[in-house]
Amino acid sequence: MTGRGVLAAVAAVLLALTGCAASAGTDRSGVVVTTNILGDITRNVVGDQAEVTVLMGPDADPHSFGISAQQAARVERAGLVVHNGMGLEEGVLPTVEAARAAGVPTLAAGEAADPIPYASDDSAGRPDPHFWTDPRRVAGMVDVLAEQVIAHVEGVDPAAVRQNAEHYRGEIEQLDAEMTARFAQIPPERRKLVTNHHVFGYLAQRFGFEIVGAVIPSGTTLASPSASDLTALADAVHAAGVPTIFADSSQPDRLAQVLADQAGVHVAVTPLFSESLTREGGGAETYLQMMRSNADAITAGLTRTP
Repeated sequence: MTGRGVLAAVAAVLLALTGCAASAGTDRSGVVVTTNILGDITRNVVGDQAEVTVLMGPDADPHSFGISAQQAARVERAGLVVHNGMGLEEGVLPTVEAARAAGVPTLAAGEAADPIPYASDDSAGRPDPHFWTDPRRVAGMVDVLAEQVIAHVEGVDPAAVRQNAEHYRGEIEQLDAEMTARFAQIPPERRKLVTNHHVFGYLAQRFGFEIVGAVIPSGTTLASPSASDLTALADAVHAAGVPTIFADSSQPDRLAQVLADQAGVHVAVTPLFSESLTREGGGAETYLQMMRSNADAITAGLTRTP
C-alpha cells in the first residue's frame, strides 16, 4: 500500500472510531469541500454565512492528493461535506465514506450535474467526473448546493444563501455565453481535442468539439499509456491534422511532447488548467478565471497555422 493509501486508511479508521461519538451529539458546523474547484464554487454560494474549509491545495492533482488526520477530523465535524464523487478524489474517498457512515451530510456534486459516461478509454461506460468543464452543468449544480447548505448547515440565512447562488449562477451563465462566442472563432473542422488524459468530455459535448484522443487513455492521471496507445493516437492525430495538443498545466508535458514527436508533424503543446486552481498569480485562481483562460488557450491553439 502506498503512503497515501496508508494515510487514507488511517483516516477512515479514525473516523469510524469517532462515529459513535459524533452521532451522540458532536456539534457540526461549516462546510468542508474536497477539491479547490468545488471549494471556489462553494465559497461563492455560502458567502459569509458559514466557514468553508477546502482540503485540496492549489496546483494539486485530485486523483492523487491525500489529507491529514487533522483534516479528516474536520470532515467528521462538518455540517456538510461537498465532494466531487464518481471516483475523482481517489485518495479521499475512504474519509468521505466514513464521514457519511458517521452521520455527516454529504453532497456528491458531480452526481447532481447530470453526469455523462466516458466515451472511449479504459473507463468506458463509467461516469465522467469532470463535469465542471461545462458551465451550464455547474450553474445547475449551484442551486442544488445552495439548498444542501440551507438544509444542513446551522445558522445560515436561507435568503442570503439563495441570493448568493442566484448572483453566482448569473456569472456562470455569462461565462458560458463568453465561451460560446470565443469558440465560434474556431472553424468546425478544427474543433478537435487531444489532451494528456480524458478530462474535457463535458466541454466537448457542450461546445461541439470532437475528442480525437488522450495521451493517457484514461480518466485518471494515475494511469500510464503503452507504446501501442501512443502509436495509435499518433496515427489519429496525423490523420485529423490536429495543430495543438493540450496538456494539464500542473503536470509535465513530456508524454504529450513524445506524442507530438511520434505524430511526424509539427504539433504544439499548450497547457490548460483542467483539474485544479492555481496559487495567486498562476492564471487560474478562480473557477471563472480558469475557464476563461482555457477558452482563450483552446481557441488560440486550434486556430494557429500548423
